[in-house]
Amino acid sequence: MLTERQKLAKGTPFETWLHLFHGELPGPTVMIVAGIHGKEVGSIRAAQKLVKQLRNQELTIISGSLIVVPVANQPAFKKRVRGTPDLNRTFPRGQNRKATQEMSRALFSIMQKYKPAWYLDLHEANGLSSKSKDVLGQTLITNPGNASIPIVRKIIKQINGIVTRPSHRFHIRLHKLKGSSRTAAAERIYANAVTVETCWSLKMNTRIEYQMQVVQHFLREAGLMKS
Repeated sequence: MLTERQKLAKGTPFETWLHLFHGELPGPTVMIVAGIHGKEVGSIRAAQKLVKQLRNQELTIISGSLIVVPVANQPAFKKRVRGTPDLNRTFPRGQNRKATQEMSRALFSIMQKYKPAWYLDLHEANGLSSKSKDVLGQTLITNPGNASIPIVRKIIKQINGIVTRPSHRFHIRLHKLKGSSRTAAAERIYANAVTVETCWSLKMNTRIEYQMQVVQHFLREAGLMKS
């Protein structure tokens, strides 16, 4: 496995690391972004843990390529706030539209360059989806009609099969969100694009573990990791 890293938005307040991991065999590209909202720390810690384990060779990419951006919104993360303006509303909103913020432009340019088959956006939300359909905690979200839907349902079934507390179970949500990185990846790059949401009320280690489990399931489904 080959590893490299580069800086995004270099020389700006948004400067952050992008990590690349290349398997020895050909295969698809998967892109994972966390920290678009700076206060969603569990998802950021999960992405950082994933990078650390890959760099230490505790995990291995066997085929294809993985791109990971653990902290997409450094100014918001430093303040532990969501971020203003909301970075996840500044990605291209149509075929002829452009990203309207420095970091969304940088991230979208990476999407255009590598054309990932899968795009995962790691987030956190209020509430448990097992208790209410109106909240997003413990959900996997994708756009209606996105090719990822069968795999999302499969992964939810696998994860819920080992979740010990019923209230922690994951559910699928089908929702198009204009200006979000997920919808831009789905509509402009034609990626299998999924938002991963864990619940803030759970313990930090639990949230990180759920994020790691979900991500690794997707990496196995994409063929980047051994099944």
